[in-house]
Amino acid sequence: MEKNQKEQVDKKKTSGTPEKTSAGKPEETSKAEKACAGETAAAENPAGQEKPKDDAQAQLEQAQEELKKQKELLLRTAAEYDNYRKRTEREKTAVYADATAAAVTEFLPVADNLERALEQQDCTVEDLRKGVEMVGTQLKGALAKLGVTEMGEAGEVFNPDLHNAVSHVEDENAGENTIVQVFQKGYKIGDKVVRHAMVQVAN
Repeated sequence: MEKNQKEQVDKKKTSGTPEKTSAGKPEETSKAEKACAGETAAAENPAGQEKPKDDAQAQLEQAQEELKKQKELLLRTAAEYDNYRKRTEREKTAVYADATAAAVTEFLPVADNLERALEQQDCTVEDLRKGVEMVGTQLKGALAKLGVTEMGEAGEVFNPDLHNAVSHVEDENAGENTIVQVFQKGYKIGDKVVRHAMVQVAN
């Protein structure tokens, strides 16, 4: 009888010890870790929100948009410059045409008198001389109206900026570097030389 009681006590002690998993941890620990990992993933990517675009892609799109704007600006600038160039060319042509017309207008009376002189059939040498003198005076008046002045007179000091020395001569009566003879008069408008005077200069 004592032996049976001892066996019953040993069975009670054995049945009261909790069983462990093969890893040495309760099964509840693994479930808790899985639940925590799920909450972390949900916090990183909340439901209903899209992920932001990649930084490199966003920078590329921004650069392409800026490039497009710069191309449009370049095209507008090129078109404006082309219009400005064409307008300037038209204005330049118009100014040149107006200046030419003004110059020609001054010489038309001279041309008219020459034509009348050629139409005269019976005229003396003296009449012809007077007619040429009149046309010459009229021509000089037309040049003066345009601001053209003559240059190159005998006795003037030679100036290479105004005169072209085509020959030199020894002349004791003339001073050194003095114009002795004028072969062709020069002309200028203001300070601009239109044509140098062709002269002979004394050494």
